[in-house]
Amino acid sequence: MTITTVKKAIEAAQHPILLETPAQLAEAKTAWASKTILGIDTEFVRERTYRAELGLVQISDGETAWLLDPIAAKDLEALRWLLTQPDILKVLHSCSEDLEVLLNSVGVLPQPLVDTQIACAMLGQPLQMGYHSACEWLLNVPIDKEQTRSNWCKRPLSERQLHYAAMDVVLLPEMLELLRTRLEDLGRWSWLEEDVARMQRNAQLTVAPEEAYLRFNGGGRLDDPSLRVLRALACWREQTAIDRNLARGFVIPDSALVQMAKAKPASIGDLRNIDGIHPRALKRNQQALLQLISGADSDRSPLTRHEQLSDVQRRKINEMRKLVQAKAQQLGVEPALLASRRELEKLIRANGNGEPVPERFTGWRKAVITDELMSVAQA
Repeated sequence: MTITTVKKAIEAAQHPILLETPAQLAEAKTAWASKTILGIDTEFVRERTYRAELGLVQISDGETAWLLDPIAAKDLEALRWLLTQPDILKVLHSCSEDLEVLLNSVGVLPQPLVDTQIACAMLGQPLQMGYHSACEWLLNVPIDKEQTRSNWCKRPLSERQLHYAAMDVVLLPEMLELLRTRLEDLGRWSWLEEDVARMQRNAQLTVAPEEAYLRFNGGGRLDDPSLRVLRALACWREQTAIDRNLARGFVIPDSALVQMAKAKPASIGDLRNIDGIHPRALKRNQQALLQLISGADSDRSPLTRHEQLSDVQRRKINEMRKLVQAKAQQLGVEPALLASRRELEKLIRANGNGEPVPERFTGWRKAVITDELMSVAQA
């Protein structure tokens, strides 16, 4: 790292280039074509909508900061071109939500891609380390967090918002250079490539509405008739939320769906006794809800539920967690990078059902930890 490089990046954030017109985008595209590494970030709003609303896309080579306004520009072909250029490495930090909003807004994912949050985790930092903390750790540069909760879809954007947005991207190229050197020295660069590739695959997965009931905590404790009602209600709500681009909770909250699954209201009066349904939502959807509840039992397709772990399985998971803790200490990483408790439960269930190990336990983790975990699972 050089002081000059960091200084240039900070200066670039003070004078970002706003891209709002086809001519400005064309000029920026010409500049991007000569780069091999570009940092990318997005600002979006996700409050009442099912899909996050893209408000701004930040792009930087560490010397220039471009802020692409998708609301003014409308045509995002230049961004689509950039995201798919094979000779330009795209650098993002904690990119799972960015991938979702880019896929929904532009139709493509960044490729090739590096996530500096995962890279930091592979060097012993917290798995959820934010960009601001990473900048302080790697570069000793404090970043202002004041505009984190801004409404990025409201226009005009203030000078403070533009500076904040630019600072969120200008240091990414320099961060990558430092992280790449350290990871290559430890033989972990391929680990990063593998985990990012898995993240890209996961970003393209969608929840089928008929499987939406599996998202509910505690759903497995419902009896079969109640779980069938929850399945029908959750499927309807998911499809309604998609069709209206409305956050699930603004259609009907989770808690209300679970109450209905248990109580199985048979009249509008019964529905009014369910807590948490907004009166307008009740009026709009009451007939549909009653029909779904009364007809749920006619769907006799198999229900999916996770059976409670046995005492033996729980003991094995505790033994696995000790193995993970020891290996993480040896490697100097957070245990969750290797396997969380939830992932260990998936592994023990897969073993009990005679299924292949979950994908997360393949690849570099196989030799590092999975083989030892499987010895415990199969004992």
